[in-house]
Amino acid sequence: MESVSKIKVENNLKEAIEKAVEQIGGFGYFIKRGDRVLIKPNFNTADPSPASTDPAFLKAVVELVYHAGAKEVIIGDSSTMTLKTRSVMEKLGIFNLEKEISPAPKIIAFEEGRWVKKEIPRGKYLKSVSLPEIIDRVDKLILLPCLKTHFLGQFTGSLKLSVGFIKPIERLGLHARHLNEKIAELNLVINPDLIIMDGRKCFINKGPSEGEVAEPGLILASESRIAIDTEGIKIIQGYDRNSLKDIAPEDIIQIKKAKELEIK
Repeated sequence: MESVSKIKVENNLKEAIEKAVEQIGGFGYFIKRGDRVLIKPNFNTADPSPASTDPAFLKAVVELVYHAGAKEVIIGDSSTMTLKTRSVMEKLGIFNLEKEISPAPKIIAFEEGRWVKKEIPRGKYLKSVSLPEIIDRVDKLILLPCLKTHFLGQFTGSLKLSVGFIKPIERLGLHARHLNEKIAELNLVINPDLIIMDGRKCFINKGPSEGEVAEPGLILASESRIAIDTEGIKIIQGYDRNSLKDIAPEDIIQIKKAKELEIK
C-alpha cells in the first residue's frame, strides 16, 4: 500500500478519485457501514478552484463515501473571518449538492454551531483552540485540501487546511506570530482518517486566493498529512516561476515542525 497515491485525471473525475483512494486501501478500508463522516473542504473564499474546493470534486467524494456505506455525510467549513461561510458556500453553489446527491449531505458553517475548547498537548506557540463541536460527534474525518502556495505560510495543503476548524476570532492571534509552527501544533488535535487532494490545478506562487495557475491534472490520496503535503510541494516545484524553488520540502516550517511533533 502506497503512502501517497497519484492518479492522472483523464476524463472521469470520480473514477480518478476512486483509483487514488484504492491505491492506499480503498474507501471501504477507511469508511465502515453506518459511519457518520465529516468532510472538510476549503471554502476560505468564494474564489474559483484552486483557491477553493471545486464543487464537482466535492460531489464525487461525497457520492463515493456514501457508496462505501456511510450513514451520514456532513460537509463543514469556516471561511476567513471577514466573510460569512454560508454566503461563500452559496456563491460556490455548494447547497445544490443537497438536491443533487441522494441521500443528501448535511452542509454546515462551523461558526453557526457550538465550539469546544481543546488544549494543545506539547503546544509551545499554540496552547489551546476552540474547535467545532461536530468534530467530536463523527466517526471519520476526511480532509480535501487544494494544492497551492501561500503568501504567508509558503504552502497550503492538508496541514494548513485545519486552520478552518478554528473559531474565526482566534485566527487573528494565529497569524500574528509563528504562523507555521502554530499550524503544525494545531494538527495535534485534528485527526483525519483520509486526505484527498485535488491537484488538477494549483497555484505555483502567491496564494491562497489568487496566483499563477498550473495544471498537473492529478488527484492525490494519503493517510499522512506530511506525506501528501510533501508530495504537493514537489509538484509545485516542478514548474518555472514557483515560489518554493529555493527550499527543500522538509525545510518548510510546517513540514519540519509537524515531523518533530510526529504528526501522522
